[in-house]
Amino acid sequence: MKYIGAIGKYFIMVWEVFKKPTKWSIMRSLILKEIDELIYGSMGIIIFIAFFIGGVVTIQTALNLTSPFLPKSLIGFATRQSVILEFAPTFTSIIMVGKVGSYITSSIGTMRVTEQIDALEVMGVNSLNYLVFPKIIAMFLFPFAVAIAMYVGVLGGWVAAVFGNYAPSGEFIKGLQMEFQPFHVTYAFIKTLVFAFIIATVPSYHGFYMRGGALEVGKASTTAFVWTSVVIIVANYVLTQLLLGQ
Repeated sequence: MKYIGAIGKYFIMVWEVFKKPTKWSIMRSLILKEIDELIYGSMGIIIFIAFFIGGVVTIQTALNLTSPFLPKSLIGFATRQSVILEFAPTFTSIIMVGKVGSYITSSIGTMRVTEQIDALEVMGVNSLNYLVFPKIIAMFLFPFAVAIAMYVGVLGGWVAAVFGNYAPSGEFIKGLQMEFQPFHVTYAFIKTLVFAFIIATVPSYHGFYMRGGALEVGKASTTAFVWTSVVIIVANYVLTQLLLGQ
């Protein structure tokens, strides 16, 4: 019953986020601030990890294709499928949970501890709209970051294949083009949008409703990371079954 109550409380919070909106002149600056902190500030780590994940996928695929009858182009094919379908959208989202989700929980939790949220509500401001709505809008730019992660991941795979002598450049590129289905990219972006909403709202829930002091802020950040990761993994399974399942 505790978990059912928490789920209900979460959906009530999401409903309250969209009620009684803050003035656009104020909201615009809040959204731009969140875009800078949540998306732009995360691009470095996303690009770095995507590049090396693409390289690792290529090396592992090449090492397992030991039969001389298998074409080297399969290395590029496997790298493309792995990066676009799973590593770029899902792995990047888990990274964002650790970086962005913890920041969201700790920042809102600190405002709760220092009674800044209470001050907003006393002034008649919808604190959930003021604090959470800009984060949701900012995270809807997350697919842009994932698109860059896809490109960089494939680039990392190409670098590993060519400079590691696992496959010629032409064969790797041939594999990238082999049986390409544009819907796979659409599927990845649909997943990413759902993950972005989860990353913006689940950590906000844990930060907004926490009680206690500075120690509890740290505990709430850890709990938010765990539950946000769980929700993303479950959502990933459901969306994959709905969009790609037969």
